[in-house]
Amino acid sequence: MEETAGNPLYYSYRNCRNSVALHEDLLSKDFLAKSGQAYMFQHAMNIIVRAKEDTKLITGYYTIAKILCSKCSEEMGWTYVRAYEAPNKSKEGKYIVEEAKISKNTETKLDLDSES
Repeated sequence: MEETAGNPLYYSYRNCRNSVALHEDLLSKDFLAKSGQAYMFQHAMNIIVRAKEDTKLITGYYTIAKILCSKCSEEMGWTYVRAYEAPNKSKEGKYIVEEAKISKNTETKLDLDSES
C-alpha cells in the first residue's frame, strides 16, 4: 500500500469526505464522465451499487450500474457489469469515478468498513 508519513494514499468523496478507493487501486485517469475526467479503479469502498442498466458509451455497449456514496447518496460514477464487445471485456468489474467528485487524501483516518 502506498503511504505518506505512515498514512495510506486514498481518494474520498469531496462532499462528505467518505473514503472511496485506495491510490494503489487506481488503474487509469483516461476516462470521461458527465462532469469531465474520470478515474478507473480496481476496487471501490463505501458505495451503493444501483440496478443494472444497458447503455451505449463512447467505447461500446455495456451493462453498467451507477454507484453512489454510501454516506451522502450522491452519484459518483458507475461500475461495468458486462461489456458486449471483446476489446472491452477488461473493464468488467471495474469502477469509474468522476474526478470532480473526489479528492486525494493522506491526512485523515481511512474508513475501510464497506469494501466492494
